Amino acid sequence: MNKYLKSFLHRGLLFGGFGPVVASIVFLAISHTVDNFSLSAREVFTATFSTYLLAFVHAGASVFNQIEHWSLPKSLLCHFSMLYAAYSLCYVANSWIPFEPKVLLIFSLIFIAVYFVVWIIVYLCVRSTTKKLNGQLR
Repeated sequence: MNKYLKSFLHRGLLFGGFGPVVASIVFLAISHTVDNFSLSAREVFTATFSTYLLAFVHAGASVFNQIEHWSLPKSLLCHFSMLYAAYSLCYVANSWIPFEPKVLLIFSLIFIAVYFVVWIIVYLCVRSTTKKLNGQLR
């Protein structure tokens, strides 16, 4: 099996459980603040499965950044595409957003903006750390 696929699956399995834990905490917080809050078994199942899938894909997709023979734009495009597909499909499947062009456009614009802000912050942190470590080697 390809080492990158193995790494993707390993990371996904290792960190996938965090999604349902976060969903459970959110549901608990909502239940303490909203009167008569309840979810059907189907809603709980769908949310649990979806948040597991999102956490699995999110953790596994980090492998794209470690494929050394890929260019930065290629790894960034693969990482972004996988996350965008997973998030948009889960949001629509759970009816967290309706399947309407205007809503999907708003979701997409927000997703793109947040993705690139987070990516730039991580990039700058890694670059700064690299400079410090290289400075210590001299």
